[in-house]
Amino acid sequence: MNRSAAVVATGRYLPERLVSNDELRTELAATGQADSVERFEASSGIRQRYRAAPGQVTSDLAVAAAQQALARAGWRADELDLIILGTDTPDRITPATSVIVQAKLGAHPAGTLDIGCACASFPTALATATGLMATNPALRRILVIGAYMMQRLADPADPMVFFYGDGAGAALLAPTDGDGIITSAFHADGRYADHWDIAAGGTAEPASHDAVAAGRTRVQVHRRYPPAINAEGWPLVMRRLARQGGFTPSAIDQAIFTQINAASIREACQTLDIPPQRAPALMDRYGYTGSACLPIALDHLIENGLTGPGDLVTLVGSGVGYNMAGVALRLEECASR
Repeated sequence: MNRSAAVVATGRYLPERLVSNDELRTELAATGQADSVERFEASSGIRQRYRAAPGQVTSDLAVAAAQQALARAGWRADELDLIILGTDTPDRITPATSVIVQAKLGAHPAGTLDIGCACASFPTALATATGLMATNPALRRILVIGAYMMQRLADPADPMVFFYGDGAGAALLAPTDGDGIITSAFHADGRYADHWDIAAGGTAEPASHDAVAAGRTRVQVHRRYPPAINAEGWPLVMRRLARQGGFTPSAIDQAIFTQINAASIREACQTLDIPPQRAPALMDRYGYTGSACLPIALDHLIENGLTGPGDLVTLVGSGVGYNMAGVALRLEECASR
């Protein structure tokens, strides 16, 4: 029997400060952008988001989510073999933020690596962890984290800050002879790479006074993505997962999509013939947390008894790049309640 990986426990962390749409409307009024809040709220379903304290960084959010998962599993940090962190808001350009997480957790001597494909990072990290575990019997305890703090990299006067919520989610993986993580699927289109980015600070344009003054070291939306990009892309990835995994979309117990737009989730469910109650839309309470939204949603469902052992769960993430990835997994007994 093939060796797969099972989710043993999950955890999530949201910073203490909750920012309502009313508060954000007041903040944006000074620049005449308050009307954007109502427009974005109507289209996305987002009602609030959390913001990190001034002294917190992405690794702090990741560590807090990881500590909750470790406590639920009864594992010590120094028992971990590998830490995989998915984020596109790293503490620094280099070194990898996963190394910083390792040190803060006290997870010596676990190996670490970062995965940086935006909202597709967490399913990509799960698939990577599963493949490594399947081919390396020495890897028995892997920590996978998704963490996000894009608001720190945005211009506070940019109305797009409406979407940026801070948070992190984590999952602990162990080998299983059961189904565990069944299959994965990937899709990307680099022709959209210039649509939404942080243009300066890398090798294409090192940070400079001119870059800072022009806002190119901040996250910016230059052109909006076509409205159909998720409406077409999510079903494409889901059908690949179903075909590869030997199931039909209607058999999925919980279909978790990137938590940015409730209407897009409903549209994907209609296309795939999935009852909408099986596709959580939690952006009204957590906001859009990018690389962290899928593990946050998974932990929410498990903790609240909305999914559990035996359930077939899919996680499909899409984000800037344009990157998209999905995994299908069968939940086993989980310590996240």
